Amino acid sequence: MAYKISDACVSCGACAANCPVEAITEGDGQYVIDPEKCISCGACAENCPVGAPAEE
Repeated sequence: MAYKISDACVSCGACAANCPVEAITEGDGQYVIDPEKCISCGACAENCPVGAPAEE
């Protein structure tokens, strides 16, 4: 299952910087994960300071 970023996102970019498949981009007000690219590795969740990314 792909990860999704919740409204807790503070737009710090830690998730995008650590995504091995570049599935995360800066959206309107917060980062978003492309579910087609996401490989569910969890790197985004491990590096997020506020725990915004979670499996759908």
